[in-house]
Order: sequence, then C-alpha cells, then structure tokens
Amino acid sequence: MTHLIYPTTNFKAIEQITIERGEGCYVWDKDGKQYLEGLAGLWCTALGYGNQELINATTEQMSKLTFSHMFGGKTHQMAIDLADKLADMIPMQDAVLSFGNSGSDANDTHIKLLRYYHEAIGKPERRKIIARERSYHGVTVAAASLTGLPVTQNHFDLPVDALGILRTDHPHYYRGKQGDESETEFVDRIVGNLEAMIVREGPETIAAFIAEPITGASGVIVPPEGYYQKVQAVLNRYGIMFWADEVITGFGRTGNDFGCTTMAIESPDMMTFAKQLSSAYMPISASAIRREMYDAMIEQSASAGAFGHGYTYSGHPVACAVALKTLEIYQRDKIFEKAAVSGAYLQKRLAEFADHPLVGEVRGSGLIGALELVANKETGEPFVGGAVGGYAQKMAQDNGLLIRTVAGSCLGFCPPLIITNEQIDEMIEKVAPALDATLDHCKKENLLR
Repeated sequence: MTHLIYPTTNFKAIEQITIERGEGCYVWDKDGKQYLEGLAGLWCTALGYGNQELINATTEQMSKLTFSHMFGGKTHQMAIDLADKLADMIPMQDAVLSFGNSGSDANDTHIKLLRYYHEAIGKPERRKIIARERSYHGVTVAAASLTGLPVTQNHFDLPVDALGILRTDHPHYYRGKQGDESETEFVDRIVGNLEAMIVREGPETIAAFIAEPITGASGVIVPPEGYYQKVQAVLNRYGIMFWADEVITGFGRTGNDFGCTTMAIESPDMMTFAKQLSSAYMPISASAIRREMYDAMIEQSASAGAFGHGYTYSGHPVACAVALKTLEIYQRDKIFEKAAVSGAYLQKRLAEFADHPLVGEVRGSGLIGALELVANKETGEPFVGGAVGGYAQKMAQDNGLLIRTVAGSCLGFCPPLIITNEQIDEMIEKVAPALDATLDHCKKENLLR
C-alpha cells in the first residue's frame, strides 16, 4: 500500500504509469517504453526535458547560494533581476511582482493584495471577485473557490460566499449558445449578464474580474472575437480591475508572448504566472500588480509593522536563477516566434479531426488545443462524465502519447514549445487510432446518441 496521497487522482486508479526519465519532447516509463509528451507535463515543460542550460543554472546557483529568504528587508540579486526582467516583458506598465511557488498560491496572493490595497485606499467594501463558470485558478482554499470546476469544489465545503466570489457565464460559444444565436449575439448576452450582475451586487463592492485569456483545464476555451473588449468596457465603466491568470497561457503558449496579446486584452491590472516561467524545472510563480497599487500600500505596511504576507520560498534563489535562464533562452532562441509557426501547424493538423464521428468541436490557439468528444455529433450532446475521454486518453497512452482528458470528455493538447512539425505529425498519427478505438468502444457499449 502506497504512503502517497496523489493529487487530482481517483484513489482507486493510482500508479498507472511510472515515469523515470525525460529528454526533449519524450519521456520513458520504468519499463523503458517511450512516450511523446503531448501535454508538456501539466501545461508547463516549455523547453522539454533535460535542457542542460537549465540544469547548469540550477547547479551553479546551488553552489553559490542554496537558499535565502526575503522577509524583513533581506534580498538577493536573483529575485531582483527576475522581477526586473518580468516587468520588462509582460503587458503591464511598471509592474511590481511577488514570487511564490505555484499558480494556486499566486492567485491566493492576489486575493490578499486586492483586500490590502482597497483597505489602504479607504474602500474596504470592494472585496468581491467575479470569476467565470468552468474556470480554473488553482486548488488552495481561496484559489479553488475562484475555480469553477465541480471536481475542485465537490466535498470540500469551500468558503465561496465568505470570500465574496461571484460567478458569471463561461465564454464557450459551442456549449453556451442559445438557439441560433450568432457569436456576436452570444457575447452580447453573456456580457450583458455580467453587467447586470455588477449592477445588482453594487459596483462599489466588487474589486476584480479574473479570467484565463484562453482556458486550460476547463477544455481550452477560446472566447469569441470581441468578448474581452466588451468585458473590459464594462469593467472600466464601473472601476473594476481586470485580473489575467496567465499560468497556462503565458510565455509563448498561445502563439504570442502572452495570452493577453493573443486575445487583445489591454493593460490588465493584475497578472498571474507560473508553469512555463521556469519551464517547470523549479517551482516558482509570480503575482504582478500595477505600481500605483503597490505605492498605495506602502504607508499601511509601515503602520502595521510589516506587510504580513509571503512564503518561506518566495523568491527562492535557485528557482529565480532557473526562471531567469528560461526567459533568456526564450528570447535568445526566439522560442515564441518558432512556437507560433509550429502552433499554426498543430491547429491545422488538429482541424483534420473535425469530421471524425466522435469530435464535436476542435479548438485552440498556438500550441494549445482540444478535441471535444460528443455522444451526438449533430446535436453536440455530451457524454455523461469523463469516462469516454478517459478511454481515449488510455488508448493514446497505449500508442505512446501522453495527453489529458479535461472538462468531461475533451482531449487536451499542449506539447513543449520546442516540438517540431515532425513530432506534431507523430502526435496526430498516435491520436487517430486512439479516436477510432474509442469510437468502436462507444458503439459496442451503446454510448452514442
């Protein structure tokens, strides 16, 4: 019997595969079987496995300074340099950053920063946060309360109401349209619902609206054109901040430097980063806010004696060194530009499955995509639960491809940014028979409608 509690796992289905090593876009299990990594680990290993420069950055920093905390005025150059580097890269003017260990804790940090800031400016009533249905923002108590997926909320008795979390429509036209609504009509309706909720709740009580530019765990939802422009117009009208969760979409994933760029989101007030920030070689996250927010909190922190938030490993020198080297590689080797080209190729190849009897929708942007499997292709009726998607995932795994079922029976794709077109072809060649085997399974089990 194992002594591990496995994360995001059915406890009756543990230890199905043991990964022992990785190189480039491939990993090998304990039996020596090779797999193409089609999800970049968990949307994160942008530079693949075994990158020697990142390994060297780790060992070099460990030989110099293995650890130093940043409480009470202590600092080190790695954290300063990383903050400066990120501030230059991200689509925010004069950003100030706090470092953590995961996207979940970075979003927790933002919740606390929102409350601290609004108290500092004399508006403590602005504490509510608008999050969307089918969103994913992490699994800590506060971040899971923001998340809009049942599996992260069921049975945990999360303090959603106590934290002031409001829920608005997800921007998925395929699943959310009513009747013969056009995309424009769909956007106008759900943005109208958003504004109506703001008015009903009281704009003066709402601090921020959080969104992933393109979602990941909720099925790779790419909002229709014009959605974010209309959302931001509403938020600006009522003085509500836009909070961009770029944990998955940041650093080249969507065909641009950041998801905000891809989706034409203008100057977010807050941004969250993790995963590809260090290509997952070391745990690190970042919470970015506008300089004016930070400045407003300075006197309050002095009066309190300290800004009472932060983690033992905030700005860990080894994690910062690895993140700095990762960003250097991205820029030096033009990884984002190359990923945009390979991303266009991936989207083209995924689109070839649009006519498959099981595929209701193909969607994505850059090197992130999804195939939504449905019980009835004409009506879009979904399968109940995620068993069919899980079967397809297992078939792909048997074929030597690692992908992930998300949001019911959607197959998610998110390979390392360094993937080649030949490896994308390999991925497609492994997916095709997995879909066909799943179709046969569905017919045999009378799962089609």
